[in-house]
Amino acid sequence: MDLNWLRDFICLERTLSFTRAAEERNITQSAFSRRVKSLENWMGIALIDRATYPVQLSPAGKQFLPVAKAIIADLIDARQAIREQDQGDKSFQRFAVLHTISVNYLTVRLEELEAEIDDLKARVISDSLSTCCQLLAEGGCDFLICYRHPDVPLILDEDQFSRIDLGFEKLVPFALKKAVASNGWVLPGTAHAPVPYLAYERSSFLGTVVDQTISKQLLHLNVRYVDGLVEAIKRRVLNGSGIGWLPYSAIHTELAAGTLQQMGPRELEAQMTLSVFCSPERLDEKGLEVWKRFGG
Repeated sequence: MDLNWLRDFICLERTLSFTRAAEERNITQSAFSRRVKSLENWMGIALIDRATYPVQLSPAGKQFLPVAKAIIADLIDARQAIREQDQGDKSFQRFAVLHTISVNYLTVRLEELEAEIDDLKARVISDSLSTCCQLLAEGGCDFLICYRHPDVPLILDEDQFSRIDLGFEKLVPFALKKAVASNGWVLPGTAHAPVPYLAYERSSFLGTVVDQTISKQLLHLNVRYVDGLVEAIKRRVLNGSGIGWLPYSAIHTELAAGTLQQMGPRELEAQMTLSVFCSPERLDEKGLEVWKRFGG
């Protein structure tokens, strides 16, 4: 038995698509199909009804689904408990966040929480959104703090968790003001003079948000650099390398200094919601106090 078989099975039940599930699990569709088949072979019965569209769980699959979820949750809880006992850090509150949220929001918020809650200890796990969602779903963290956008569904069954919306964040195209003046950059650009573009990885959450936003506009962009981190895109923007979509929280100092210039019309802005998720019933006393301070 491979634990990934169970994760694949749960993902397939949620997406009802071999293609999308394989993308979320970051493997090829053929490899994903083989792993699901391996689980069925191990069980000795078909778990997926492939004759329907979209695919559905078979009666055996529906019976096995809660078992698979419980197995993963129990293993994660046991692993975490053993690690915490060994490391002496059971009292830590675990936060899974995107790197930019850790830098531009959570660091300051935790300082405030530490001043309000005695002996609060925190461990922050900065990773991709898919990994952070998986950590929450499997009990590998206590809190997930992430952005939400109507065009980009989370890889998470939101009905299983409580959510508090903490505020809003705009993702806006910016460029170095001096570079704009010296190079004559203007959006939407032209076919003969495309604007140099500093892009996020398309597989990342912010990359998907930006792609969805610019797909609705006729822009002429020349991709010059690709990265998954806001801080890396920001650095290239400040070096005058091109335009990049940046969250306001990451550039408030530069905006106050007047070094950056917003590019294009407001239609190129994307508004995201900053939210925190958790399972309150799984929190300890300190965790419940943190949740209360978030507004729960």
